[in-house]
Amino acid sequence: MSPAPVIIALDGRSGAGKTTLAVELAARLRARHKVSLFHLEDIYPGWNGLAAGIERYVSTVLGPLSRGEAATWTSWDWEKHYDGGSRVTLPAEIVIVEGVGAAAAAARPFLGAAIWADSPEDVRRTRALQRDGETYEPYWDQWAAQESEWLAGDDVPGAADLHIRNVADGSAPEDVLQLLPYLPALAQVLAPELSARRGLSLRAERLDARPQAAELFHALYGTSANAVWLDSSNAGAADPGSADPSTRTAAERSRFSILADDGGTFGQSVMHRSGASHISAGSVTATVDGPFFRWLDTVWGRRAVRAPEGYPGEFTLGWLGYLGYELKRETGGTDVSAATPDAALIFAGRAVVLDHAEGTAWLLALDAPDAAEWLDAARAAVQRAAGAPAALDSGDGNEPAGSGIDGGSTAVGSASVPVFASRDSGVTYREKITKSQREIAEGNTYEVCLTTTLAARVPGGTVDPWHTYLALRRRNPAPFASYLAFDGLAVASTSPERFLRIASDGGMRAEPIKGTRRRASGAAEDAALRTELATSLKDRAENIMIVDLLRNDLSHFAVPGSVTVSRLCAIESYATVHQMVSTIDASLPPGSPRAEAVAACFPAGSMTGAPKISTMAILDQLEAGPRGIYSGAIGYFSLNGATDLAVAIRTLVIRRDGDGTAELSLGVGGAITSDSVPDEEYDEIRTKAYGVLSTLGATFPDA
Repeated sequence: MSPAPVIIALDGRSGAGKTTLAVELAARLRARHKVSLFHLEDIYPGWNGLAAGIERYVSTVLGPLSRGEAATWTSWDWEKHYDGGSRVTLPAEIVIVEGVGAAAAAARPFLGAAIWADSPEDVRRTRALQRDGETYEPYWDQWAAQESEWLAGDDVPGAADLHIRNVADGSAPEDVLQLLPYLPALAQVLAPELSARRGLSLRAERLDARPQAAELFHALYGTSANAVWLDSSNAGAADPGSADPSTRTAAERSRFSILADDGGTFGQSVMHRSGASHISAGSVTATVDGPFFRWLDTVWGRRAVRAPEGYPGEFTLGWLGYLGYELKRETGGTDVSAATPDAALIFAGRAVVLDHAEGTAWLLALDAPDAAEWLDAARAAVQRAAGAPAALDSGDGNEPAGSGIDGGSTAVGSASVPVFASRDSGVTYREKITKSQREIAEGNTYEVCLTTTLAARVPGGTVDPWHTYLALRRRNPAPFASYLAFDGLAVASTSPERFLRIASDGGMRAEPIKGTRRRASGAAEDAALRTELATSLKDRAENIMIVDLLRNDLSHFAVPGSVTVSRLCAIESYATVHQMVSTIDASLPPGSPRAEAVAACFPAGSMTGAPKISTMAILDQLEAGPRGIYSGAIGYFSLNGATDLAVAIRTLVIRRDGDGTAELSLGVGGAITSDSVPDEEYDEIRTKAYGVLSTLGATFPDA
C-alpha cells in the first residue's frame, strides 16, 4: 500500500473539453508531483452505460485508490461492444479522474476536489464529434439524454469546488492551477505551488511623469470588468511643507494613488458572501467555504516580494477592494445578509502607482510571459496621460458636476435626477437617537454610531458610475477617495478617514474621525465653525471614547507598551466639512498573523461605538437592516505584508440589477452620546450626505 492519494475529479457533459484539460493539467502537476490519470470513457459499459459506468468506477477504481491500493478494473471494448481486458491504475500523490460522472454523488466522499467544466451545447457537440468522429454521432442524443437524466437527480455543478467556462483557448490549465491550492483538501499536497508564489519576482519602472490620473485609469482599465483606483484625489491640496501639522498629515495620506485591474497571468478576483469565498481566475471559479478572514490569512500577510530599489511606496502588488460591514459576523457581531457581497477584492499582478510628492509614476508587474507587453502598454498610456488636458482630473472639461446622472446638477427637479428615500424618516431617526440614549443610560453602551441608508432606484441607462465618481472627486476631493468596479457593482467613495494601516515593517496606525462641521462659503463663518468643532466638549468626548476603543483593538496584537496616541482631537478641513481626527500608533511583532490583526480591529470603532461588540448588537436592533459596503473598509493588502484601509464613508454604491434598473445607496450616520440633541444629530447626517447628494443634483429626503 501507498499513502492515500489526493483525487481530483474533472466532470462535465460530453464535449466540454475534459480529456484535453485533464491531460494538460496532469502534465503541469508532474513538474512537482507523481500523478496518475484515469478516463471514465474506458470503463462505461456501452452507449447506454452511464449509470453502470459510474457504479463500476466508484467501486473498482475510487475505492482501492482512496486506500492507497492499486485499482484493478475491467475496461470496455468500444469496437466489440463488450467487456475488454483487465487494467490497473496505480495510486500516486495525485490522481486525476475525468469523464461524465467523475464527481457523481457516490464518488464525492472519495474526492479531494471536484471540478465542473462547461461549454455551450453547440460547442460541446462539435468538439465531441471532431474527437470521436462518426463513431459517436449516432449515439449523441442517446448519451446526452442519459446525462440529463443523471444530472436531474445529482447536482454535480452545484457541488463542485471549481467551475470552468472552457473556451478551449489553452488558458484553463493555468487558471485551474491558480485556484486549486486555495481548496483546503489540496493545500498541503500543493504546498510546492504555494511556495513558488511566495518567491515571485517583481519588475518595476520609474517614470518621471505626472499623468492625469483619471485619463490614465480610463485608458488602461476603462473596459475592465473588475478594476480598482485608490485615488488620493486631494493630493494637490495637501502641502507636506506646511506649518500646520494637520496639513502635513493630509499630505502623507495623499501621496500615492494606485490603479489596477485583475488582468494578466496572475489576475484573480474574490467575492465573499455569507461564509463562502468565490475566487475567479480567467475561466475558472473556485468556492472555498469558511470565514473570510481565515481565507485572507492563507493568501496575505507573508512577504512574497521585495520592494523595488528606490520605491517609496508600501504597495508592491496584491489584493485591492473592499470589506463590507457584514463581515462583523466573524469579529463578534451577528450574522446579517446584505444585497452586496460581504467582500470584493481583485488580485493585481500588475499596477501603476502614482507618487504625487515626487511627480513620478511607477509601473509594477510580477514577472510573467505577458509582463513585458503590459509594461510597454502602460508606459505609453502614462506618457499620453501626462500630456493630456486636465478635463477629467480637474473638472475643467465640458462635463458639469453631477454628469454621472443624466441631467445631473444642471437638471435639478427633472425626472432624471435620482430621488432618494431614507430607511428612516426624520421622526424615526430621532426616536432611534432617544432609544440609543436609553441604552447608554442603562449602562449597555457609552456611544452608539447610529446610521441609516438613503437609496434611489433609477433606469440603468441613466447612471454612469465612472462619470459619477469623477464628479464626486471634483466636488469633494479626499485622501482616501476610491473607485471600484466589480462587474455590475460600482463603489464611488470620497472617504477622508483611515481605518487601519499596517506597514511592511509592522508599524500600525489608526486615525478615527469623530466630530464634523460643515464648511461655509465665507472665511469668517468657516473659521468660526472650525473653532466651534475644536472647542466642543461633546465632540471631544465622542472622539476620545473611540480612541480608547482603538487602543484596545490594536493592543490585541501589538508589542506591549507600543500603543501610543500621537495626535488627539486635531482638526482637519476638507472641501465640504471640518473633521476632528486622532492618531493611534502601535507596533506589530514579527511573525504575527496580519489578517487576524485586521480582524481584531474590524469594523472600525468610529462606525460602531463603544464597547464595540455589545454596541453592534444594539445597532442591529435599532437599524433593522444591513449596512452593506458602507462603514466597512476600502484599500489594499500588499504582497510585502502591508495594508492600508480607509473607512467606507461618504461612499455611493451603484448596483445594477437584472431588470434594467440600478440602485444607488448612500449610508450616513453619527455618534450618539448621552448629551446628544436629536435635532442636531439629524442635521449632522444631512451635512454628511450633502457632498454626495448635491453632486448628483439630488436632495436629502424630506421627512
